[in-house]
Amino acid sequence: MDIFSVFTLFGGLAFFLYGMNVLSTGLERMAGGKLERSLKKVTANPIKSLLFGMGVTIAIQSSSAMTVMLVGFVNSGIMELQQTIGIIMGSNIGTTLTAWVLSLAGIESNNFFLRLLKPESFSPIIAVIGILFIMVSKKRKNKNIGTVMIGFSILMYGMNLMGAAVAPLAESSKFTELLVLFRNPILGVLVGTIFTGVIQSSAASVGILQALSMTGNITFGMAIPIIMGQNIGTCVTALLSSIGVSKNAKRVAVVHIYFNIIGTIFCLLVFYTGNAIFHFDFIEKAIRPIGIAGVHSIFNIVTTALLFPFVKQLEQLAKLTVKSDEKEKQIFLDERLLATPSVAIAECHNRALEMLDIVKKSVEMSTDLVKRYQAEMMEEIWKNEEKTDTFEDNLGTYLLKLGGKRISDKDSREVSKILHTIGDMERIGDHALNIAKVSAELHNKNLVFSKEAQEEIAVLTAALSQILIFTSIAYTQNDISNAKKVEPLEQVIDIMCDELKEMHVRRLRKGECTIEVGFIFNDLIANVQRISDHCSNIAVCIIRVNDSTFDTHEYLQKIKDAIDGQYVDDFNYFKKLYAIKESAI
Repeated sequence: MDIFSVFTLFGGLAFFLYGMNVLSTGLERMAGGKLERSLKKVTANPIKSLLFGMGVTIAIQSSSAMTVMLVGFVNSGIMELQQTIGIIMGSNIGTTLTAWVLSLAGIESNNFFLRLLKPESFSPIIAVIGILFIMVSKKRKNKNIGTVMIGFSILMYGMNLMGAAVAPLAESSKFTELLVLFRNPILGVLVGTIFTGVIQSSAASVGILQALSMTGNITFGMAIPIIMGQNIGTCVTALLSSIGVSKNAKRVAVVHIYFNIIGTIFCLLVFYTGNAIFHFDFIEKAIRPIGIAGVHSIFNIVTTALLFPFVKQLEQLAKLTVKSDEKEKQIFLDERLLATPSVAIAECHNRALEMLDIVKKSVEMSTDLVKRYQAEMMEEIWKNEEKTDTFEDNLGTYLLKLGGKRISDKDSREVSKILHTIGDMERIGDHALNIAKVSAELHNKNLVFSKEAQEEIAVLTAALSQILIFTSIAYTQNDISNAKKVEPLEQVIDIMCDELKEMHVRRLRKGECTIEVGFIFNDLIANVQRISDHCSNIAVCIIRVNDSTFDTHEYLQKIKDAIDGQYVDDFNYFKKLYAIKESAI
């Protein structure tokens, strides 16, 4: 093996790592926010958590990315430590799929169909199809599929380069002498741990071992400890990601480490004890790539079977290792989630839903205060207003950090929707506080609205409550039918507000209302009208994002020109439903 073979080896490793990165990124984009949404459904059931961890890791081809994601979730308070343990175990099993795919490189046969299974035979075809998807298709989904194909082809090309580079080692006596050192299982574990920790990819580390195995000089006895060490080494990524996070988030990385260390100790003891008693014949036989894939899978399956019944004990062990006396403050959204953009966006969506729910409750409480003032409720509205300010600032800043990331069309629309609506949500919270201040002024000055004014306000706030319900359903469920009901109701509320102002002027002329109460009445109406305006902005944004355009003026002009028949029907229905009774005029 000369210097040029060394160059080829490192070049192959570079192609391999880059291909793995492109492949996992493409797969993650295709999966989108489905990963995060599914996560919320399965974590309560340990079996489902295990299967989910396997599925996600197979989907994104990176157990390290999965663990880093979990660290971010726990640090943000989205998940509890115990919920992550089953996923970590499943993730370790899921990551073994890569080794099985790479083992195809070891196929040796003149049979036409078996030769087709060799990566060097089919990966060029996949690369051609992938580049056509990227260059010809205009759909982001197809481009992502093309990216996955290109990533896979580059990965397999890197594997072939590494295999070709190390092939001369089969005849090297010095290499054979070096391998004798790896007969020591402790040394094998250390080498596997260190090497995997350096390149931070167990899949790549296993791939390199598979390439070396094609020389025929790697035995089962050498490979088994190295594979176990590789599983420990992959914990380095999670360990690094836990720097600067809460104590509870650090425990996620600790659980991952304990899982692999306990599994390694157990499997080594069982294997070498069994060998001492039964003298396994295969231990000195050369291992092939498929054998490495098999050992890799068996180790992770056995470790999972061993520790799965002891999830609570693993949690307690992690808590004993990373002690925390006080309840830590959790951050709003962990930046570690940015490494998996679709998951970060899905969590931003959840925070936006939380923000909308807060302002909706604030509006409900503020309108209740107008009927009956309560100091405790007033204080809660103030706190909610401060929360929504924080939500707007943090969400806007966090989403801007995704600007340089390549994301799917669906995720891009979600980012646009959140950025275009959080300002309106924050303003709804402001106006809810203003309505609460109106009620406080009435209470402090011992003033009351007239009976007629109270009846009018009851009808107006009923319409306000309904428009908030339509907006909330539309935003939460991306329900276009409910979103389209918002604008006609908003127009009805505008008309109601104008009518109420006229009625108030009539009462002033008749001496049935004072100017001071009149100012308060007008403030209340103005804030209700502004809340409905912001609901309209949110609903129109949902509709236009769904149509992949932000030309809100065109949409509003269309419905106001009565081109949209459904708008006219809804408008007439709401106008009749929320008509002011004659007795109130």
